[in-house]
Amino acid sequence: MRIAAFSDVHGNALALRAVLADARERGCDLLCHLGDAFSGPLWPGETAALLRELDAIHVLGNHDLALIAPHEEPPGPGEAFALRELDAATLDWMRGWARTHAIGRDLLLFHGSPSKAGYYLLDEAPHGDPRLRPTQDIVGDLDGHDARVLVGGHSHLPRVVALPDGRIVVNDGSVGLQAFVDREGGLPRRHQTGSPHARYAMIELGAASVDVSILAVDYDWRAARDKAAAEGWASWARWLAGRA
Repeated sequence: MRIAAFSDVHGNALALRAVLADARERGCDLLCHLGDAFSGPLWPGETAALLRELDAIHVLGNHDLALIAPHEEPPGPGEAFALRELDAATLDWMRGWARTHAIGRDLLLFHGSPSKAGYYLLDEAPHGDPRLRPTQDIVGDLDGHDARVLVGGHSHLPRVVALPDGRIVVNDGSVGLQAFVDREGGLPRRHQTGSPHARYAMIELGAASVDVSILAVDYDWRAARDKAAAEGWASWARWLAGRA
């Protein structure tokens, strides 16, 4: 089975189109969307139209929860922007998304971690710049989850991590936003990939093998940058280039 896992579109319909076209060209059998679809100053309505056309698995991200469950995840300016374009039917559709989705014992899908959408599973940032967490900490957070491959997003930083027991943990990166600064608690965390390319993961599951490719797809990121700037979001205009 060849799986395309993608997340963190953040309303970037241009990047999403490019990723979906690339996944189709590579012959992916299954599309898995792992959340944070709409929030941000780009094209949330157009993104919703694209996602609703897909035959795909959808998982809730923390920014999705902020749109449909504000008592659980407080909304911010990105949600306020998205809500101006999203209709009631789209919000009702989102309420049907799962928080995690398992495909037998082969695959477990989530956003941040299996237990919390807004959790950084693979990265820590004690000095402000994210680095890989210790293996034992990752293993502890995944206790009780024995899928061969565990896939999430949230950090926007693509990674493939092999655990000692043979499980593979994948962060699929971000389709729509290649850098950001998280200012919640402690030092600001600077997440940056270094280029504007849209990222997603292609996972090939064999009977006794797992192959993972992190793919970087070109798209008209300057148009996205200009849209963010026109909306008055100067930080996003920088981040769309891949630097925080």
